[in-house]
Amino acid sequence: MATAQPPRHKHIVLTSHPGHSGQDSIEIKWGEADPYERGPIIATLGNRAHRNVIGTHSGGYAVYRALAIASGDLEHDHRADLTDTAPTVSIGPHPSWTVPDKIISLDPFGALDHDLFADLRTEGYDIRPSIAITKAHINIPELQEAVTQGRIRVDGKILKEGGELVVTKAAIEPVWYLPGIAQRFGVRESDLRRTLFEQTGGMFPELVTRPDLQVFLPPIGGHTVYILGDLEAITDPDRPLAVRIHDECNGSDVFGSDICTCRPYLVHGIEVALETAQVGGAGVIIYARKEGRALGEVTKFLVYNARKRQEGGDRADTYFTRTECVAGVQDMRFQELMPDVMHWLGMTRIDQFVSMSNLKYDAVTQSGIEIVERISIPEELIPADAQVEIKAKKAAGYYTEGDVPDATVLTQTIGRQYEDGL
Repeated sequence: MATAQPPRHKHIVLTSHPGHSGQDSIEIKWGEADPYERGPIIATLGNRAHRNVIGTHSGGYAVYRALAIASGDLEHDHRADLTDTAPTVSIGPHPSWTVPDKIISLDPFGALDHDLFADLRTEGYDIRPSIAITKAHINIPELQEAVTQGRIRVDGKILKEGGELVVTKAAIEPVWYLPGIAQRFGVRESDLRRTLFEQTGGMFPELVTRPDLQVFLPPIGGHTVYILGDLEAITDPDRPLAVRIHDECNGSDVFGSDICTCRPYLVHGIEVALETAQVGGAGVIIYARKEGRALGEVTKFLVYNARKRQEGGDRADTYFTRTECVAGVQDMRFQELMPDVMHWLGMTRIDQFVSMSNLKYDAVTQSGIEIVERISIPEELIPADAQVEIKAKKAAGYYTEGDVPDATVLTQTIGRQYEDGL
């Protein structure tokens, strides 16, 4: 790994914060293969002259951090002791990391060992990771039922006798490269910056006063990635890969609400991921913090009320109409950003994509990742009250129907091919 100092630059720019204009910040060259040439993301507040991005780490929790400082529970100049916090496994670098427009919503180097920029840390630069990788055991009650019914099997390695699933997991904070975001959505960067500034109530004046700062850490939720099986199988074209990209639904995922298919689909995705890992491949669950199609939980509950109180009760033909009445749009998840996580993992082909969403499928394939098969949720796993959602999405063209292979049969077939060396 190169140890040359990353380029630094001084700025004379318009700023609403005189005296804090980043006079000694390190330049970020997005898409560079060498992390020293690319430069570290510095979003901490200890020395504002070092900052080379807009926003802060863990932006969605910044107000809580402010409360902790104001109440005296946290020192305003606290610096994280990152001893022994390095990733438990290595991910990358992959070729996709070096394509400037391939990954634009996260920092591909965000999980590298903190010793990478040890020299800069010695100089006082407070460099923190935006990705953390660890290992864990998770226990999903439905998996025990699936074992009893014979849908999945205990292997003692990935799925333990007690029902514990062995996983590698990664937490990813959003890091937006603004020129890339603008290009992907076909808008001018200046318009994107001004709209972000206005719609956040002017929280980030640097969006319009610091055009030299091209990276923004938005105050939104990120992703958690759960990997089952051999990590190397993700990038091995001769081994199977199953993926479920799942957008957060707290009511169903955590509390088991049966008005939607979210938790059943999530559990089904885990089953397919497990089966694929057990035949020598890998299964990946990507959990995105986009509650209520990124409209928010308050909006979602308001829509629930409106749907149930309308004449004739909850109906598929007014499912999205009621959403638009409250939120103005049907969906704000913008799946165009979603494949970035897959490119960070080095994916080039997905054998089993556990989703029938056309929005997700189109985003993934248009980003250059091949999808071999799309896997639907089995009919028997759909709750009765969720039939309205299913019918509404069919009518709206949300997902494709047709001859969908049985997930168990498909994994067994792929497993045999793998074992035969095909």
